[in-house]
Amino acid sequence: MKSPFVLALLFALAFAPACGGDVTEAPPGDWKLVWSDEFDADGLPDAQRWAYDTGGHGWGNNELQFYTARRPENARVEGGKLIIEARREAYEGRDYTSARLFTRGKADWTYGRVEVSARLPGGRGVWPAIWMLPTRRLYGAQYWPDNGEIDIMEYVGFDPGRVHASVHTLAYNHVAGTQRTASIRMGGVETGFHRYAVEWEPDEIRGYLDDQHYFTFKNERLTNKQAGFAQWPFDRRFYLLLNVAVGGNWGGQQGVDADIWPQRMEVDYVRVYQREGS
Repeated sequence: MKSPFVLALLFALAFAPACGGDVTEAPPGDWKLVWSDEFDADGLPDAQRWAYDTGGHGWGNNELQFYTARRPENARVEGGKLIIEARREAYEGRDYTSARLFTRGKADWTYGRVEVSARLPGGRGVWPAIWMLPTRRLYGAQYWPDNGEIDIMEYVGFDPGRVHASVHTLAYNHVAGTQRTASIRMGGVETGFHRYAVEWEPDEIRGYLDDQHYFTFKNERLTNKQAGFAQWPFDRRFYLLLNVAVGGNWGGQQGVDADIWPQRMEVDYVRVYQREGS
């Protein structure tokens, strides 16, 4: 017969969340925490850390939502979590609202590990993302794709349980059908918190889900004399974005279920690490 202590321990393990957001240990290796938001104060997101993209022009992807600013219905901190909520409602000529938060002008980085603990929304038509864009246009004639994009996590509700990580550059992007991407199956991403991360270093970018390494993009400029910024623009400062889109070229490929709203992405923490001495 098991002791009461063992029984209590087994019960705790059985009902523990898949990825507890309160874990604060640094990842393995010589990573040092340089920036974070633990979302400890209820109300609007911390204005010292986050700003908003706003508008309803489709965002280059024929998305259906209007992104609002400082509107708690769409973005708020509640119970230790950042809530980004997409809602079905008429607003500024659109039928949906949501929020797109970013750190541009407040924090950006060159290289590091970006880790986000989140629970994802679900249902046909949702398209949440955790991603990074360059702070400035330093390469080529266009901001995008010449200067790059790092997608830490993308998810489309019509394909439940499959998480994607990608990069986009002038040579490798989805418009040309040459993007570099990978996906991984994971149960419970809509019901529990999981860790989505990239480790971005001078020689490669690696994508992780709960520390499972499933995506690698290598710096061709180190091995190919003909390669340039078109293959690797990732030697400049990038900032972080969090958003939930509705519909769009990818998220809306199988339509939008009008009966699933509101849908929310909950974020337990955002942490950025860099190598000691970098």
